[in-house]
Amino acid sequence: MFTSEGPTLRELAVQALSSIEHGYDLLAPKFDHTPFRTPDRFLDAVAGALRPLGPFTAGLDVCCGTGAGVGVLRELCGQRVTGVDFSAGMLAAAAAAVPAADGREDGPSVDWVRADARALPFTAAFDLAVSFGAFGHFLPAERPGLFAEVHRSLRPGGVFAFPLGAPLPVRSPLYWGLWGFDAAMRVRNALWRPPFVMYYRTFPLRGVRDDLVGAGFRVELLPLEEFGRRPDGSPHCRLVVARRG
Repeated sequence: MFTSEGPTLRELAVQALSSIEHGYDLLAPKFDHTPFRTPDRFLDAVAGALRPLGPFTAGLDVCCGTGAGVGVLRELCGQRVTGVDFSAGMLAAAAAAVPAADGREDGPSVDWVRADARALPFTAAFDLAVSFGAFGHFLPAERPGLFAEVHRSLRPGGVFAFPLGAPLPVRSPLYWGLWGFDAAMRVRNALWRPPFVMYYRTFPLRGVRDDLVGAGFRVELLPLEEFGRRPDGSPHCRLVVARRG
């Protein structure tokens, strides 16, 4: 799972016993050499699905990490792209990596903002927001506030989009692997402070859709056909497209 350039087991253990912010500060220099970085296959699929919904001028990557989603926004937005994260270490890694990723001089400007996604410092500033792989860091009770912050940051008609996988079948080994991980994290957080919130099974489509609607979004689901379909015909992965009214 990890390359020789990735974090050691000791480094991962130290991160897991830290706060979320400090843990990601520690992991940032090696984050892109872990399986936690969003794969390019997902980034490309999302970019392809969003392109017909544009054009977009200004984009926001919510919980940007080392900037993988910012690369998507640079393809789609004509003027400005902003990455926001509360880890200074992740932002530093992103700022170092993103300019070298494509070397374009004629693309949108890019800036990095350190802020908590639950208190975004923007009002009607963007027409596209994305997020990749960060929602496990928010408890279900925090979702309405998080979505309200993104809603406030978008202009009328703006789009908030993110990929969401279908539920795993109970017979899948991965289902039980993620169940075990979440259980271990709950035990860890009951016994250790500060808490490290990271769960894989707390972001179901029905609850997420209800919270988006409650925040003022109109929600559409687009199948990401690159990932195929399940035996019942439903897609393995969807793009949630929430549009501000």
